[in-house]
Amino acid sequence: LIYLLNSNITVGKNGVPVAENFRLEQSTIADTVQAGQVRVKTLYLSVDPYMRCRMNEDTGSDYLRPWQLSEVADGGGIGVVEESQHHNLAKGDFVTSFTWPWQTAAILDGDSLQKLEPQLVNGHLSYFLGAAGITGLTALLGIREKGHVAAGANQTMVVSGAAGACGSLAGQIGRLEGCSRVVGIAGTDEKCSILVQEMGFDAAINYKKGDVAKQLRELCPGGVDVYFDNVGGDISDTVISQMNQNSHIILCGQISQYNKDVPYPPPLPPDTEKIQKERNITRERFLVLNYMDKQEASVLQLCQWIQEGKLKVRETVVEGLASMGAAFQSMMNGGNIGKQIVSISK
Repeated sequence: LIYLLNSNITVGKNGVPVAENFRLEQSTIADTVQAGQVRVKTLYLSVDPYMRCRMNEDTGSDYLRPWQLSEVADGGGIGVVEESQHHNLAKGDFVTSFTWPWQTAAILDGDSLQKLEPQLVNGHLSYFLGAAGITGLTALLGIREKGHVAAGANQTMVVSGAAGACGSLAGQIGRLEGCSRVVGIAGTDEKCSILVQEMGFDAAINYKKGDVAKQLRELCPGGVDVYFDNVGGDISDTVISQMNQNSHIILCGQISQYNKDVPYPPPLPPDTEKIQKERNITRERFLVLNYMDKQEASVLQLCQWIQEGKLKVRETVVEGLASMGAAFQSMMNGGNIGKQIVSISK
């Protein structure tokens, strides 16, 4: 089974992606595994906000290749090797790739795969797509490289999109790195409750209820020192208005803007930009791929926190390759808590 971008339905830069943008087909793969290749069975696939950019011919990024109509979509994936002609991979090895095809089985170039060690995540293989993968790296390195968090500095961090894959980790990591107060912003009471009761946030705001600016002032009486921005738009304008002098924005994502024809990162409204400049607030694009020299040590740190129970992991899991489009649509609409995962094979 393979999952493709539908040739009959396009989204466009200002459109909203829906499950019908994709289609499922049955296909065959080669009988023979060539030298350097492996045959794999897919176990888990990931859907992520950045994939919305891949639905346009111009992705807005020099590192993202657009998905092609009627070709198999791809993204983060994990599988198990069933046959190997690669010197460093054997049958039974668990492997991952950032460009895993949305297929139940595939023949892949062994050099494109990274071998996984399940014991690092207490056997939760799917964590390598989230907390111990690129998502966790984005949260950790974003905070370390752009957040300027210092233990003992009495800093307050605010996280938007706080119940999502990256935000739910960022708040916890902010605390582990030294923030004295962490406040999340999410879209349901359930998400806010999970952030506080399970993930150690000091407080959480349901942005769909009440006056967000007023609640922020009450919950962050000393202002905001670090803002982990996953959403952009009105929420971010509100947070920035309450940020302190010489504070820092970690520009992780702008999911509220992904269905609009705007550059990335989107420009701030004039009033917000004025505040940013007057208060010397840093707001630089953050791309985790620029820090891959720190990947190995950072993944080991994330795994250690997971093993010690210091980093709580949430996943929203749906079953079957046929669920990929619906999972992507739901994730883009905030339907997930933590990392959105599609389980393909048991």
